[in-house]
Amino acid sequence: MKGEAPQTLPAVLARAADLHGDAVAIEDGDLTMSFRELDAKVAEAAAAFVAAGINQGDRVAIWGPNGASWIIAALGAQSAGAAIVPMNTRLKGREAGYILRRSHARVLCHDGRFLGLDFEAMIAGEPMPNLSLRVQVDSDEWQGFLGRAREAHRHEAAARTAALTADDLADVMFTSGTTGQPKGVMCAHGQNVMVFSVWSAMVGLEASDRYLIVNPFFHAFGYKAGWLACLITGATILPMKVFDAGEVIRRIAADRISVLPGPPALFQSMLAHPDLDRSKTASLRLAVTGAANVPVSLIERMRDELGFSSVVTGYGLTESTGTVSMCRPDDDPETIATSCGVPLPGIEVKVVDDRGQEVPRGTEGEIWVNGFNVMQGYLDDPEATAEAIDADGWLHTGDIGTQDERGYLRITDRKKDMFIVGGFNCYPAEIESLISAHSGVAQVAVVGVPDERMGEVAEAYVVLRPGAPADADSLIKWCRDNMANYKVPRRVHFVEALPMTASGKVQRFALRKGESA
Repeated sequence: MKGEAPQTLPAVLARAADLHGDAVAIEDGDLTMSFRELDAKVAEAAAAFVAAGINQGDRVAIWGPNGASWIIAALGAQSAGAAIVPMNTRLKGREAGYILRRSHARVLCHDGRFLGLDFEAMIAGEPMPNLSLRVQVDSDEWQGFLGRAREAHRHEAAARTAALTADDLADVMFTSGTTGQPKGVMCAHGQNVMVFSVWSAMVGLEASDRYLIVNPFFHAFGYKAGWLACLITGATILPMKVFDAGEVIRRIAADRISVLPGPPALFQSMLAHPDLDRSKTASLRLAVTGAANVPVSLIERMRDELGFSSVVTGYGLTESTGTVSMCRPDDDPETIATSCGVPLPGIEVKVVDDRGQEVPRGTEGEIWVNGFNVMQGYLDDPEATAEAIDADGWLHTGDIGTQDERGYLRITDRKKDMFIVGGFNCYPAEIESLISAHSGVAQVAVVGVPDERMGEVAEAYVVLRPGAPADADSLIKWCRDNMANYKVPRRVHFVEALPMTASGKVQRFALRKGESA
């Protein structure tokens, strides 16, 4: 086993158990589990799924917050030959019902209640013809489910695990659905393992690391760049159910956290928290962030005030198995702050114009991606798949950016978020990056709103740093002094918090409706 390169997620776990044995794989509250113990628990869960009637190629949905049970259910289902369907914990009944129907899920593994939501009650009236079993993983139901397995089921599960190949479907991850109906992105075992083996090496994740996973497991950042990367490298998984800046600061000190990835908003919230003390974050080593442009000032503050010795940025989307490009830990600070790195080895990227023609280096255009990270397609949607992936295998990301002579990417923004002010194209992320340099701004989100004279203009929603005055006129004047006039927000709204998806992205559609958190 030690000399073999794993091709499937269960093989990654088996290799981790072989290499790391009694080292700690997961710390989840009072639960501590070694890699060898995790491997045994997953084998038990796989046999239970076989006993429950799960067949090769079936779908198992998982709906709950980050925790050891989520990982065991996921790997157990995959070991039995099923593909998992991670479900957003913010979903309500109708949204969840749609995904369960659309994915043809046979089993739903869920928590009882989370953030005041009763998962079982929310879907009680939803038609789900394929769903044959629901199991509450944070109750005695889970133990009863595991108790179903007999020796024959264990043998069958082991045979299925051994028969898994790199090409078998590992997961169906539904896009966020902030616009239109969510689509199920299909990714295979082999590409997941390959992408995050390379990712882990590029960011410098190590077996000695203690990784606080705040990013939700239903998102590629928490699942694939989270616990899967830990299994690949032997790092310790420390799940966190809900992001709270004060609690994260407390846990960094208490649990000796060395790795903390997350979107920029996570680090901005920590930096604005009154409990932040440099001595409490002394164990931090590695941060990975991304999402359009990351302000230079944020990178500097993460190093100086949070104490990260290594801050890297990256870029990816669900359709690219979560990752396209990454900075390297030894990149200079300016590169890390102003780019999202180079494509992973073996991944091709080009920047094209509206006709699909490649543009010169440094020129803005749409990012196209080709390689082993490109999804298998959208579930049961060949038309959408053909629209996203052309005949030559290029994934049309819909993201706008540039690539410099060294191959480093810079993402400007999503096509759909661009707005036009008097004929000038405006990209929210660029304006946000500029405003973030203001000393009184903790977080900012910009949207385009209709304007009778200019067509559209920028509007900013701002979360202030503690003690900063809520003075819109002064902030607008500062913007005029620091950016082209057409980019300057015409209105500023001061809010307590920005509306976020559970994966940490600003919900711009909510801001366009005048909603804040």
